[in-house]
Amino acid sequence: MSVKAFKLVSAVEREMLMGDKNYINIECIECCGKNLYIGTNDCFIYHFLLDEKVSTAGKISFAATKQLHKYLGLKKPVSELKAASALTRLLVLCDNTITLVNMINLEPVPTGARIKGAVTFTLNENPVSGDPFCVEVCIISVKRRTIQMFMVFEDRVQIVKEVFTPEQPCAVAVDGYYLCLALTTQYIILNYNTGVSQDLFPYCSDEKRPIVKRIGRQEFLLAGPGGLGMFATVDGISQRAPVHWSENVIGAALCFPYVVALDEEFITVHSMLDQQQKQTLPFKEGHILQDFEGKVIVATNKGVYILVPLPLEKQIQDLLAGHRVEEALVLAKGARRNIPKEKFQVMYKRILQQAGFIQFAQLQFLEAKELFR
Repeated sequence: MSVKAFKLVSAVEREMLMGDKNYINIECIECCGKNLYIGTNDCFIYHFLLDEKVSTAGKISFAATKQLHKYLGLKKPVSELKAASALTRLLVLCDNTITLVNMINLEPVPTGARIKGAVTFTLNENPVSGDPFCVEVCIISVKRRTIQMFMVFEDRVQIVKEVFTPEQPCAVAVDGYYLCLALTTQYIILNYNTGVSQDLFPYCSDEKRPIVKRIGRQEFLLAGPGGLGMFATVDGISQRAPVHWSENVIGAALCFPYVVALDEEFITVHSMLDQQQKQTLPFKEGHILQDFEGKVIVATNKGVYILVPLPLEKQIQDLLAGHRVEEALVLAKGARRNIPKEKFQVMYKRILQQAGFIQFAQLQFLEAKELFR
C-alpha cells in the first residue's frame, strides 16, 4: 500500500543548461551543499547554486542559479564528478583521466596533478589515513583486473596500493579497507590491506547493470539476482531482508528509512524497516539516481530533479488516518534515529495513544489496552 514519502521537484530545467542545443546531454551530476555540478556529453562542466524555497503553504521549490560553465578541451563526455569539499576540489573523470579542478572557478590545479588510466572511480567515505586534507580515491584501472588506491591532496596525487582481482571489476564501493566489487560473474568483498576476499553471490554483469552502493559503516546495497536489492556487510552477511525491485534497476539511493530505486519507467520507494514498497512515481528516461548528504537527485538526459522527503511525522499521521496502525508504529520506531530524543518521546507517546484509539474503535480491545499502557 502506498505512502506519500517523497515529492518530485524540478531543480534545473533543460533551457538553463542547453538552450536550444538539442545535442547536449547530461552525463553525470555531483551535489555538495548548495553547489550542483553537471557534466555533459560535449565535455562541459556546469556549476549551479541551488536555493531551497518554502512557501507559506509549506510547498518546497528549488531555484538554480548558473555560476559558470567550463569546457575541458576534449571531444569526450565528462563521465564522473566527485567533490572533495575539504580540499575545495572537484575530481573530474574524462577520457580515462581524473583531473583536479577548483570547485569555485573550475580551473585545473596549477601543478597539473591527475590520475591516468581510470575506467571509473569512487571516494572512500570512511577513510583510513586520518589526514583531513586528503581524500582516498579508488579507481577501476584500464589495466585488466586491477584496482588502484590513491591519496589525493590539494595539488598532488599519490598511489597507495594496487590490487588484482580474480575477474574484471565493473563497479566498486569502498568502506575503510574494504572494497565491495561487482566482477563479471559475482559480487565480492575484498580487504585491500590484507588481500583477503569473500564471495557474496553470483551476478551476470553482461545481462544487467550492477549496482554497488555504500549505505553506512561497513554495509553495502547491491542489485542482486531476481530483481532483489540485497544488503551485505563487510563480513559477507546480510543483517536486513532484501527489497523486491524490478528486474532492470538503473540506480539506487538511500534516504533513511527508505531505499529509492530507478528503472526505465518508475522511481520506486521501499521501506528498510518492513521491506514493503511504499510509493511509485512515474519517471520516464531517467538515467541517474544518486543521494548526496541525504539529498536524493534524479536526472534525465535533459533535466535534473530532487526527491523531497515529506516530514516523517506527516507520513505517520497519514498512515494512522488510513488505519494502518502497524505500519505507522514501525515507521515511528524507525524515525528514532532522525529525531532528537526528547522530541521523539513526546511524539511516540502521542502516536501510541492515537493508535490505541484506532484499535479501540475497531473493537480490538487487547491491542488497544497494550498501546494505552
